[in-house]
This record gives sequence, C-alpha cells and structure tokens, in this order.
Amino acid sequence: MTINPILFGQGSYVDGQWFESDTQFSVTNPSSGTQIAQVADADIALTEKAVAAAKKALPAWRAKSANERAAILRKWFDLMNEYQHDLGVIMTLEQGKPLAEAKGEVAYGAAYVEWFAEEGKRVYGETIPSHASDKRLMVIKQPVGVVASITPWNFPSSMITRKAAPALAAGCTFIIRPSELTPLSALALAKLAELAGIPAGVFNVLVGTDAKGIGKVLTEHPDIAKFSFTGSTAVGKLLIAQSASTVKKVSMELGGNAPFIVFDDADLDAAVKGALASKYRNAGQTCVCANRILVQDNVHDAFVAKLTAAVSAMTVGDGMEEGVTIGPLIHEQALANIHQRVEASVAMGAKVALGGEPHSLGGAYYTPTILTHVTNDMPIAALEIFGPVAPIIKFSTEEEAIAIANDTEFGLAAYFYARDIGRVWRVSEGLEYGMVGINEGILSNVAAPFGGMKSSGLGREGSRHGIEEYIEMKYLCMGGLDA
Repeated sequence: MTINPILFGQGSYVDGQWFESDTQFSVTNPSSGTQIAQVADADIALTEKAVAAAKKALPAWRAKSANERAAILRKWFDLMNEYQHDLGVIMTLEQGKPLAEAKGEVAYGAAYVEWFAEEGKRVYGETIPSHASDKRLMVIKQPVGVVASITPWNFPSSMITRKAAPALAAGCTFIIRPSELTPLSALALAKLAELAGIPAGVFNVLVGTDAKGIGKVLTEHPDIAKFSFTGSTAVGKLLIAQSASTVKKVSMELGGNAPFIVFDDADLDAAVKGALASKYRNAGQTCVCANRILVQDNVHDAFVAKLTAAVSAMTVGDGMEEGVTIGPLIHEQALANIHQRVEASVAMGAKVALGGEPHSLGGAYYTPTILTHVTNDMPIAALEIFGPVAPIIKFSTEEEAIAIANDTEFGLAAYFYARDIGRVWRVSEGLEYGMVGINEGILSNVAAPFGGMKSSGLGREGSRHGIEEYIEMKYLCMGGLDA
C-alpha cells in the first residue's frame, strides 16, 4: 500500500516552507525492513531557523482571540478525521502497529485537537478581594511563548497533538522534533496543519538524526520558554538539566513500570481482557503497558490458564494484513534487548508459560510471552520491557501487593481488578502512581490528566489541566483608584 501524496512529506516544515538538505536518512518498515522513504536530515542551522520563525510568529498568533485559534484548530481536527485511513497507513508502514490500531491512534490524536480548541476558550483569570479600598487585585493568564518538544516513535501522531494542541490553543507557537524512526506521521500532520490554515511559523516540524544537537538547541535556546518531552527517564533527566540553563518551564512524560494487580475477588475473565489490552497493545510498546502482572495466590493458576489461552489466540504479523493483532517491534535491537531480559530472568528462576523466544517470522517479531515464578528483582520486572512479554508475580496479601507495586522508581500508571469497595479505595490511595485503572486496562482519555509521579515525570497532559502547562499566570495590582 502506498502513501497518499497529499500527506507525503520528505523534509522538515519550518516557517511555512518545506526544506530539503544535502543529506538524507532512510525510514524503514519494521515489518519487512524495507525502505519506505528518504527524508531530508535537519541540522542545527535549520533548528535555529525554526526557533527564529516561531519567535517571529508568536505576537500575531498570541493576539488572535481564543475563538479564532479554535476555528483553525477545528479545521486541523476535521482534516485529521478526513484522512484518518491514510494517516493510519503511514503509521503502520513506519511504526508497525496493526492498521486498525493505527487508525484508532489517529482518532485519539485528533481528539486532543478538538478538546483543546474548545478548552482554549476557558482559560479563566480571577479577581482577588482587595486588602485596601483604593486597590484592585486580579490574575490574568497568558501564553508562555515559544514551545519546543521531542516525541517518541511508539505513538507518532497522538504524542504530537497532545502537546501541540494545548500549546497552540493557549496562543503559543510550537516546534516539534519527532523520532527519526517515525518522521512521516509528523510530516503528514504538518501537511494537514498547512491545509488547515495554521500560519507560517506557528507549527514547525524538524526531522533529523542529530538528536543530541537538535535537543541541545531546543532545551538551551533563550527564545524558547517551554520544553516538553515524552521518552525515557534517562534522556528526560538530561533534558531537564539542559533546560535549567535558561530556567525553562518543562513537562516530562517519562518511563513506567506499571503493575497490573489481580485480587482474589476480581472477575477473572474481565481481568484477562484488561490484561490483554494493557499488556499487548502496540506489541507492548507503550509507557503505560502492564509491565508486571501481580496475581493473588489463590487465583493465580486459574488466571494464568485463562491468560495463556487468550494470548495463544493472538495473531502476529504485518500490521497491514487483516486479522493481525500484534505487529513487529520497532527494530531488531529492541527484540534483542527484550530477549536478553527474558533469558536473564529465566536463568534467575522464571518459568516460560508461553513463548519466550523470537517469532518464526524473523526480523523484529517476538512471540507473545508469559513468564511465571517471577520476582520483582528480575530484569523482566525491574526494567521497562517495551515488548509483548507478561511477567507474572504471585502475592498473598493486599499489603504485599501494594508494596511490590510501589517497589520501583517509576510511578506512571497502575491497574488493579477487585470488587470489594473497601479494597478498591485502600489500593487506589496506596498506589504511588499518577494514574490508576480500576477494573479497566485502558485509561487514556483526552478529558483526563495524563502523567506520573517519581521518576515518571513532571506535569500533566490532556484534561483541563493540560493547557495550564502552556500558560503563565500574571498578577495585576491596580492602585490609586480613590484618586
């Protein structure tokens, strides 16, 4: 299947122009390893140009009313929906996830544009009761300024709109550097942004392989007021340190190690369904995937049997093929990393209940896997997996489950299945995570705040709170009113 030429970008989009370069890099299909496209490689000079363009475009964009910005964003949203299938094809070709899942991500990403187009109209200030009769006190909210961001390859569309939509709705201008593994989805969004009438310099896309060089400019440039990143904790810490040099406002959505707890009062069939959705979506390559499945001892065997049967029925293959539920990993190095953790954990005592090896299809395909007899210190439980491997840890008591779940530096998402109302409240409050799914394996929603605690990041995306990340609060004190 080919890419719709209307959406096919092969170079960075900066200041309303499409840029080529003398050097290019290849974008490959992880299902086959074949080249999809050659894309112009952005350099530091073009990054500087993007910053200058965003700074120049800021006054006019900031001066538009919230309604005017919303009308333009609404056109962008409508175009994303109109081209949903084509955007899904691009995503499947460059990222590997099944087409139905890719189209679902496009719809999810578009929903952020719609949500924040409306939420921009509700950035309310406040008045404060004055301490003196000749004074009036108030707070106004203004866009923070030029915003830069870096997004990952696992959700190449929705991770962009989740940042760009609130920034643009608030009146900021925006620069995005997507992963070099999946640049085509970002460039397709830029094509639609251009068609929607987003002015030159307001939305800029830099595609390049010099992650460190581009990242250094975006975090240290004095004309950038806010930096947002989704990715690993290790890289996030480095980017926070770089941003500190100019005291930028930052938001970080970093690594996770999500527990998925099944208590003995759970509906096991519902828990299995939730585990499938949480663990194996996008071949396990999501930051909120169930990373450790904790099962109470007296339902452990029954749950494992049900989960094994369900996972065995999943179909691995090219995401463009009908009926495929699990695509490839992003590349073969990712597969090697996962298999190394599986083998190391087995050497420490874990047992393979299903899979445990690369798939017979070869390449970047890994067999959906279930491991039992896992302990929290094994590599497959202590580290973020980012693959279709479900490690199962047995526990006895509610207190033990909470302790195991919290025994990690991460605190992004957690899940548990239970029916006892007292247990639901105790566990919900006891888990040290920014998001908790209760009898639910999928928790992302545009209306809800997305983000984590501890080493999983700073700030929240989505919801009414998400736009606050792109706003400065200004206090006004008006005196001399008795004169």
